Amino acid sequence: MATLHLLSHSPFADSRLTSCLQLLAGDDALLLTGDATYALRAGSGPCEALQRLPAGVAVFALEEDVQARALGALPARVGLLDYPGFVELTCRYPRTNSWL
Repeated sequence: MATLHLLSHSPFADSRLTSCLQLLAGDDALLLTGDATYALRAGSGPCEALQRLPAGVAVFALEEDVQARALGALPARVGLLDYPGFVELTCRYPRTNSWL
């Protein structure tokens, strides 16, 4: 069953992103919010790990958080969402896992 994984903690502070990436299935999605959007910094280890995910894994980021952190250009596979898009995404997946 497809799962939406929600991550809000910096990938440079702990290993939640690494753990999450190991559990992603081919039809899952990952939504980066808050400090987790730092994983999108070009050239960083977390960004490279996201780029290596299978094509079936959808990757999203909350646009407001990306802008607040002035991250600039993002990998092409990352979809930006506003808050209504966030809500729609949670409705699209039968399960949601928040990495608290």
